[in-house]
Order: sequence, then structure tokens, then C-alpha cells
Amino acid sequence: MTQDVEKLVEKCAAAAVAAQPGELTTLAQLHTDLQAICDQWRERPEAVQRAGHAAELVEKVVIGEVPDAEAALQLVSEQISELQALLDGKAVGTGEKKSDGGGASPKEGAQGEAEIPAERVIVEEDAPLALEFVGEANGHLDNAEASLLKLEEDPNDLAEVNAVFRAFHTIKGVAGFLELKQIGALAHITETLLDLARKGKVQLHGGRLDVVLEARDLMKQLVAAVETAAKTKGAPGKQEGLERLLTRLEAAAKGQEVEEKRATPETTAAAETPAAASAAPASGAAAQTDATVKVATARLDALINTVGELVIAQAMVAQDLGTLASDQRLARNISQLSKITRSLQDLSMSMRMVPIAGVFQKMARLARDVSRKAGKEVEFVQIGSETELDRNVVEAVSDPLVHMVRNAIDHGMEFPEDRVKLGKAREGKLTLKACHQAGNVVIEISDDGRGLPTDKILKKAIAAGVVKEGQELSEQEVFQLIFHPGLSTAEKVTDISGRGVGMDVVKKNVEALRGRIEISSTAGQGSLFTVRLPLTLAVIDGLIVKVGRERYIIPITSIEQSIRPGREQLSTVQGKGEMCVVREKILPIVRLHELFAVEPRFTDPAAALVVIVHEGTQRRCLLVDELVGQQQVVIKSVGSEMGSLPGIAGCAILGDGNVSLILDVAGIIHSALR
Repeated sequence: MTQDVEKLVEKCAAAAVAAQPGELTTLAQLHTDLQAICDQWRERPEAVQRAGHAAELVEKVVIGEVPDAEAALQLVSEQISELQALLDGKAVGTGEKKSDGGGASPKEGAQGEAEIPAERVIVEEDAPLALEFVGEANGHLDNAEASLLKLEEDPNDLAEVNAVFRAFHTIKGVAGFLELKQIGALAHITETLLDLARKGKVQLHGGRLDVVLEARDLMKQLVAAVETAAKTKGAPGKQEGLERLLTRLEAAAKGQEVEEKRATPETTAAAETPAAASAAPASGAAAQTDATVKVATARLDALINTVGELVIAQAMVAQDLGTLASDQRLARNISQLSKITRSLQDLSMSMRMVPIAGVFQKMARLARDVSRKAGKEVEFVQIGSETELDRNVVEAVSDPLVHMVRNAIDHGMEFPEDRVKLGKAREGKLTLKACHQAGNVVIEISDDGRGLPTDKILKKAIAAGVVKEGQELSEQEVFQLIFHPGLSTAEKVTDISGRGVGMDVVKKNVEALRGRIEISSTAGQGSLFTVRLPLTLAVIDGLIVKVGRERYIIPITSIEQSIRPGREQLSTVQGKGEMCVVREKILPIVRLHELFAVEPRFTDPAAALVVIVHEGTQRRCLLVDELVGQQQVVIKSVGSEMGSLPGIAGCAILGDGNVSLILDVAGIIHSALR
């Protein structure tokens, strides 16, 4: 054992002398070796302390949390020198944590408290992202508080511990790419304590639960300061009491007992005062920012339904008074009422619909910062950022995308030098795409990296007891293992990934929306994650067609063209399958009146019309009686009580108050194939 430690210490000493701040591969290996020293030399607490401190400094150099990386690496060399002295049996210092002189880790101040680097000014271009972070962080902190209160009743409730952990984990990740040092430092040490709790190494009760609640309360104040700074284009001020709290959290994370803090009127007021001060606008600039208010979606649904009834009533009144068209004043008033009603309908529908562009912008910034921290070159491509969807879906899908984009870069992408050796471009490509498809919102995250390592995933799953030794799994079943809580293929824990919670969060959030995730991956070529979310409410452009007395809506995105076929274009296969030749391609004909059991006006394709639709590489001709026109409609679910309806994606209420079914082109094509 001693010989192994000696080799590791010598290796670390050589690496620390030669390492440069930008050599991420060398620093990552140094970090791994220092952690190995901690694991193999446990009988010497003073050695573990020095190796652990050195590893912590190296990690902060890698993630850019130090203003003077060279000074931090010098301190790492000094810590390793002390390890060498311990190996030689020489006496070293008292083991007190030293100042890094460059802010690599919190420096000791006059009161023995750690110093956090001052926050940067939030510039105008970052203000929207910062304000979005404020809203998300407040939601996470509110949920964390509820979970902590439940833990006070049952400290062994692991589900609630994981809920609090995820809240701080997500806040830390976003704070990292916004360069919010105070929030990042508080979230990081709190997450470390919570990680120990979820692994069963410590229990959250008494003083430990109190200190986590204090961290939650102080985080609220820090977030409020960020909101003020984003509105005034300033910098969040130094938060009083942060250093003391970090010291208490660090002690709790080391297993030390922390005294319970009893709330008094004086201490309660001193928690509230900084928050109130930081939340107060510093200038008139904040007042000029557009104000927003959160409204329950149930109220918005009720508003939209009521406006729909108003449109129907207005149309009926206009029709009944149509006989009095000679009265010009009445006709003018009816026309004005119709215009106002239509504007009200458009406005009410738009209140629930937002483009996904804001989330995509956040992912673009995330990809930029994560790739830089990981030492990788990545081109981020956005497709379909104008896609509109329900605001609830936008809010819920943001967290999963953060984890998926982060993992795609950290795990999926190779380093530039490795890509060149493999014959790839130095710069990897990460594509984020959104679209409406078959009544769903489809979000695709694809990369051209190394692909999912099935062997490594299976090995980790067996080691974790998730899969039994010798158990046979399909490729898709192996892919699904990455969603298992706590299962990670990362070699080391960083602020980017590695704790095995990211994909767990993805699955939980997507399933909460009754959606699903599909994975496609090829070794050496990359991976594709497809998230399909059912539409509760979404605006699409559709072509209204008539079959008999019924009207159906076909999504414009699925339509190529519509034609009236000539006799020479029509043919049959073995007297059954009907075909239509379009641009020298033979396409099957699908008779909608047979599919939906309605009486058509025309049964002869030459007398009717065909609408050519596509789903991927599959194309079909839908036989219809008439094209009514194009219209923007709001998709509504047909209701869970009706179950799954083949070929139907949803329904929409048209201007005259009648309900029309929206066709699921993919479902119709697959039904025709069967």
C-alpha cells in the first residue's frame, strides 16, 4: 500500500510542477490521482486532509472559480510537498487550511471567515437569462423548503432528500454558466452535504437540517440580489453572513455536529432586512422593465373556453341579424363586434402559447460555457426555435434540456485532438430541434460524438445491482439504464456532471408531462435523444378538408401538395391496393371516408381530390371531397376518457363553433401499412 501511495505522490508532484491552468486533461488526471491518495491513505488523516484540499483546488482551477490559477497550482505543489514529507516521516505544519493567495478556495479573513470573489456586473445581454434564472431558482427553493419541512418529521425520507438535492444541483449548474460566484459556492457546499445525506452517510436532523434551511433562506436573498442587478445592469452585492454559513455547512459535510439555531425576533429581522434591501429597485431603470404576473393555468383554460363560447354566440347573433343588412349602422356595429371578438380570441389563445426560443437561447449559453469548461470545441445549432407550445410545457422542459445538453457535451463529445485522430472535425456539432409532429411537441438533441458506451453502461449497472450478472438486455434496454437514479458513467464528479442525477431528473420531468424519451445511438457517430410531449394546447396551421359532411384538419407541416388526379395517374395492385402516380412516384391512396366510416360525396378518385402527406420517408395520398381552406387552430386533447383514437391527434373548435378532428398523419400512415 505504501509503495502505491509513494508512486501516486511522486506522479502528482511531477504533474503539479508541469501543469498549466489551461491543460484540462493533465489537471483532470491530477485530480483523480489526489482522490486516489485520499482513498488509499485513510489511516493518515493529516495526509487525507492535504490531498483532499489539493484536489479541491485543482477542481476549482478546472471550472474557473479562481482569479489566479497559477497561485492556486503553486499551493497545490506545496500541499503535495507536505505529502512527500509525511511519506519520509518528517513533521509538517498543523494541518490548518492555508490561504491560496489567489482565491482558488475561500481565503481566511480577519475573522477567520472565507472570502468569496466579488460578483461581476450583469450586462444587458445576460439580463434576460438572469431574470429567467431568478424565476426558476425561486421555484426550486420553494419546493426545497417544503421537502425540508417534511424531513423534519421523517429524516429517513430519501425521496425528500433527493428532491432538495436536485434543487440545489440545478441551481448550481445554471449559476455556474452565469458566473454567479456566491450562489455557486453556497449551492456547491450545500449539495455536498445533501449528497452525503442521500447516500446514508449523514442524517438531516437537528443542526444539520437547520443549516440546510439557512442555506435555502440565504439563497433566496442571493437570488433576489441577482434580480435587482439584472434589472439595473449592476452587480449583486456582497451578502452578509455567507462566509459564516459556508463554514458551518463545510463542518456539517465533514460529519461534525452543528448546533441548532433557534429563531428569535432579532435573528428573523436580520434575515429579512438584507432580502428586502436587495429586492428593492436601486433606480428607475427597474420600473421600466415589463412586469409579469403568474396566473393559474386553470384560469387561462377557463378564459379560453369562455372566449370560444363568446365567438360562437357572436356568430349566431350576426347570422340572425343578417336579414337587417339594410341598416348600415347595425351592420357596422356587428362588423366592429366581430373584429373585437376575433382579437380577443387571438389574444386569449396567445396567452398560453410561448415560443421555445427563450429555452433554446439558454441552452446555447449553457453549451458555450460547458464546452469551455470541459476543454471541448462545440458548434451549437438551433432548429425550430420559433415553435410555439404551452407555457407549462416550456417551463417543465427547461430542466431536462439543461441536463441533456450538459451530458451531450461532457459525456458524448470527444476532445478536439481525439476527434482529429478519428478523422472527424475538431469542432463537434450539437443540434437542438423542436417541431410539431403528429399532435406532439418533439424536441431532438443530437450530437456527432462517441455515442453511448453500452458496455460501460451495462458494467456500471451490474456493479450498482440494477442488472444481474449474465442478464441479457437489448440495446434499447441498455440505453434506458442511463435513466436509473444514481447511475453515472462519469469517472469523476465535477460541477458539470457525474453524480448520476441528471438523467433521472430528465425522466421524472418528461413522465410528469405524460411524455416519453426515445434514444438512438451509434458507436463513434453520435446519439439522438427524442423527447415527445403530448400537446395539451398548441397553435398550428392546418388545412381544413371536407369528407362528406365532416371536416378534418391536416397539419400544414405534413402536407406536400394537393391535386385532382387524372385517370392515367390511377392504378390498382391485385384489384385491392389503390395507387396514384405523382411525379413518377407511386403512392398508396388512403380513403378517409372508409377510415372514419362516413358517407362521402365522391368515391371516384378522379372526381375527388387527393392531399399528399408525408411522415419521414413515408408518403401517402389522402382522398377528400373538398378543400375548405387554411386556418390557424388551437389543438385540444380529445380527452383521456375516449382513449387512444387511431389517426386522430386532437380536435379544434372552428370559428362557427363546430368541432373538427385533427388528423394524426403518422398514425394514418402506420395504419395503412398494417
